[in-house]
Amino acid sequence: MTEKWVEVGRLSEIPRLGSRVVQTKDDEIAVFRAADDTVFALSNRCPHKQGPLSEGILHGHRVTCPLHNWVIELENGEAVAPDVGCTRNYPVRMEGEQILLGI
Repeated sequence: MTEKWVEVGRLSEIPRLGSRVVQTKDDEIAVFRAADDTVFALSNRCPHKQGPLSEGILHGHRVTCPLHNWVIELENGEAVAPDVGCTRNYPVRMEGEQILLGI
């Protein structure tokens, strides 16, 4: 399946250790900005109880779900052991300050 690259905003619009939510016709996507300015995108649902990951706490390249403290890897959406599960991740491409998501 070929991705369609969609512009979703500028890096400066997301605070460091923050996120924003992008709504598509098929999913709600959380776009995260790590402290090192790396940008990640995951489906905005924790694999545990569907908690809103965009409201979680970022640390390194991980986010902690606000509902039950599951830790999710931003790079691949995988839950950190001992928890097991995965949320969909989306490819991100930067063009200067512009953030593009592969949808």
